[in-house]
Amino acid sequence: MTDEVVLDFGRQERIGMEEAVYCAGKSAEQIVAILDLASAKGAPLLLTRLDPGKFAALTRQDQIDYCPVSRTAFFGQLRPLVGPAQVAIVAAGTSDVPVAREAERTLRYHGHASSLFLDIGVAGLWRLTERLPDLRAHPIAIVAAGMDAALPSVLGGLLSGPIIAVPTSVGYGVAEGGHTALNAVLASCAPGVLVVNIDNGYGAASAALRFIHAAPKLAK
Repeated sequence: MTDEVVLDFGRQERIGMEEAVYCAGKSAEQIVAILDLASAKGAPLLLTRLDPGKFAALTRQDQIDYCPVSRTAFFGQLRPLVGPAQVAIVAAGTSDVPVAREAERTLRYHGHASSLFLDIGVAGLWRLTERLPDLRAHPIAIVAAGMDAALPSVLGGLLSGPIIAVPTSVGYGVAEGGHTALNAVLASCAPGVLVVNIDNGYGAASAALRFIHAAPKLAK
């Protein structure tokens, strides 16, 4: 089974982010083989899109920190948190929480805290305006929104830092599994909004990490 896997143990040194394993489409046996390889190297791993049924079939569960909401798992020892939270993770609605949690867990795996702001979408703008001072205290915002995905555009006109929009597959009918949300944020009139793929909380957190890593170099 291990001959099917080539792990990238040099990724941290090369780009500042460690190897992550996308578990959808992999069998439990393949995932166990991957964990065995990581264990032999003494390397931690971030597992994404690991559904509860597949997690239940894994060995080494005593070495795995699993979150069923985000479908993420940490294998091995976590690095300590570095400094205060620099990233605000905003979920427009409760249905967007799994994507927000995936972003939160990805940042935590890499040693960065974040602050979650949940259910503050445009259907009740008072919920957003009440939290603006707290949002502005964070230099980076990840915004997960489905349906019409209006929230990233709204925040793009209110916050000065990078906005990373995550269109989600929340919605029905013309929402088309998140494609309407994706098109909406790509067509946003708010300048400079960065867009990642549908439901890609991991990708949004990775983009935030690149901003964090670049900041000290830009300050020179």
